[in-house]
Amino acid sequence: MPSSPRVVVCGPASWNHLIELDHLPEPVPHMQFARGSWHTVGGTSAGKALHLAGLGIDVRLWAPVGDDEDGERLLERLEKAGVVVEAVASEQTERHVNLMADGGGRVSLYVTTPSTPPAAAVQAAVRAVEAADLAVIDLSELGRLVLEAMPSPHTPLWMDLHDYDGTSAFHEPFVRAAAGVFMNDDGTEDPWGLMASCLDRGPRLAVCTLGAKGAIALEADGTRHEVAAAPATVVDTNGAGDAFMAGFLAARLRAQPVDEALRAAADQARVAIETEHLHPALGRRVEGER
Repeated sequence: MPSSPRVVVCGPASWNHLIELDHLPEPVPHMQFARGSWHTVGGTSAGKALHLAGLGIDVRLWAPVGDDEDGERLLERLEKAGVVVEAVASEQTERHVNLMADGGGRVSLYVTTPSTPPAAAVQAAVRAVEAADLAVIDLSELGRLVLEAMPSPHTPLWMDLHDYDGTSAFHEPFVRAAAGVFMNDDGTEDPWGLMASCLDRGPRLAVCTLGAKGAIALEADGTRHEVAAAPATVVDTNGAGDAFMAGFLAARLRAQPVDEALRAAADQARVAIETEHLHPALGRRVEGER
């Protein structure tokens, strides 16, 4: 019997090049000098796994990883940070270039994307999810295939809908299969209404992050919750939402009520915001690597 609940996270992990700029590029030819640049682990599922592991949760990350230099670097950094990775074979490792400016501005350029996961790997991921105490199925081709291949799940499934606007067809199976959903308010002017529309399709809890304004949550019985953002010295906002979700889930796995779990989530988001990596366990900047 594991000492803590077993969690499976299915979805993206990537090797990223982050570039700091004075301002994001305008759509005209011009030149800028970067204020800084470094390489590090990226990907929404990698971020959640890093923070869950840092909180002492027994977690397994299922993510497409190529047999290439980027994949080697990605696996090495994750394993040194304490994340157990079940690598799904891919023709190449996902890689991004992120252009970042003050105030949280970001443009993500997808340089390479993973290939379609093999059927055998999808089935293995399904079995892992079915054996877990809780699973996070992130928006991705791997996540979609796992949901399609899974019979009616007994494991509670949690979904991160990111900037969901309430209408995207791709998101629909994720919403309907979820025990709980997370999102941010980038795609809506009515977060309470968006959360309610999600709960109408099956989830028992919806959480929406509001950036510097904190977060709100809505339970299926109509109970509302709000939490302020934790004060932080902002270094890099990449992965703050993933850290928030991980902090919430870790608290709920330890039987904390929703209000306390939201406060734990806000504290965990601060951990991500105050480091130049998804999690401080990844260590110092890696300069000069492709």
